[in-house]
Amino acid sequence: MATHVITGAGSGIGAAVARRLHARGDDLVLHARDAGRAKELAAGFPGARTLVGDLADPDKLSWAFSHQTLPDRVDSLLHIAGVVDLGEVGELTPKSWRHQLNVNLIAPAELTRHFLPQLRAARGHVVFVNSGAGLAAHACWSAYAASKHGLKALADSLRAEENPHGVRVTSVYPGRTASPMQAKVHQQEGKEYDPARWIAPESVATAVLTALDLPGDAEINDLTVRPGPLPG
Repeated sequence: MATHVITGAGSGIGAAVARRLHARGDDLVLHARDAGRAKELAAGFPGARTLVGDLADPDKLSWAFSHQTLPDRVDSLLHIAGVVDLGEVGELTPKSWRHQLNVNLIAPAELTRHFLPQLRAARGHVVFVNSGAGLAAHACWSAYAASKHGLKALADSLRAEENPHGVRVTSVYPGRTASPMQAKVHQQEGKEYDPARWIAPESVATAVLTALDLPGDAEINDLTVRPGPLPG
């Protein structure tokens, strides 16, 4: 039975990945921002453990984890949580920049640091669910894209450092995916949201599990998932 630490399991892609791993009997450690959210996740995934810490305040993650029991074994660390706040460079405030950089980039780096000993021992896998914005930036996406470009750099550096220790590292770059985040993006863009136009979270989950389940003699470094043809 493999043990997976997952951020963002409460909705969207993270929930889809957690459901798939839970259904096949794997051991889940689900990250939550607070105790209330942890209780909800534990109820939704019977048998799963929870780990509480606010990704928006990565400086305090070490303190939060010191008061909890971390898993002895970690076969995969799945970074799926993320936040987005659109705006032109001339409008975005330092608060908005810091929030997106903290949640999308600095917190994943800090979580990875904490779990590297277990990942090395298990010859495990780190998966960063990035974004198409991690490969190309567009107007009004500067802060989010900067955080995701940074996440790509983090993954690439981590791979070079940890492959010699047997740790695999994969970045997944989904296009627009039907999720609460996408609904928020459409609201900020002033556009009507039709989830049928975008990738289902379950499809991205399949891509993530494909990377995880690849035999140990191979590694998917980068995997781009784009919306397919519209039905009908």
